[in-house]
Amino acid sequence: MKRIVILISGRGSNMEAMLRVRDQGGLGPAEIVAVLANRPDAGGLATAAAAGIATQVLDHKAYGDRESFDQALAAAIDAYRPDLVVLAGFMRILSEGFVRHYEGRLLNIHPSLLPAFPGLHTHQRALEEGVRLHGCTVHFVTPALDHGPVVLQAAVPVLDGDDEASLAARVLAQEHQIYPRAVRWFVEGRLRLEAGRVRVSGAHQDGALIAPRCDA
Repeated sequence: MKRIVILISGRGSNMEAMLRVRDQGGLGPAEIVAVLANRPDAGGLATAAAAGIATQVLDHKAYGDRESFDQALAAAIDAYRPDLVVLAGFMRILSEGFVRHYEGRLLNIHPSLLPAFPGLHTHQRALEEGVRLHGCTVHFVTPALDHGPVVLQAAVPVLDGDDEASLAARVLAQEHQIYPRAVRWFVEGRLRLEAGRVRVSGAHQDGALIAPRCDA
């Protein structure tokens, strides 16, 4: 049984999606053992507690610098002995030491088709650039911001009438599909890193790339 710790900063909608999939038996042999937040008002904490999951808050404002916060965060995470740490809307840039500590077992989801549009405001930037495809990416976290090895991506079309909110909603729906799938692959031991690239065993059986949904 793989032990998973989830980090959130707000509502944690990807965490909610993972809980739904878990309840349906779709995460494989895994247990979500804790949800940690860097904001005391993170709405996802109540959701996790209601689901019977241990919760903990480490307010980053109580620490003098990023490194001291990350050290405290790592100590809190390690107390739960996780096999995998999942970033689900965790709005902090993590220090290199933290990332190295969890190398190969730290996943994130980013709302763009990386390497396009790393960083913030991805939907607005996609619209400004006039791209016809946008989407989301699950990747292993490395010290380079939003540039870790890609596990899984989902693409959505950018429609002529889209604004930032409509495009974001379409991408978020795909995030809720692919993030639990990537976590399941990890739990089942189907992911391996080779020379900075992710190899997925048996991916042809359930899709390593989600095609654009033109009916959305």
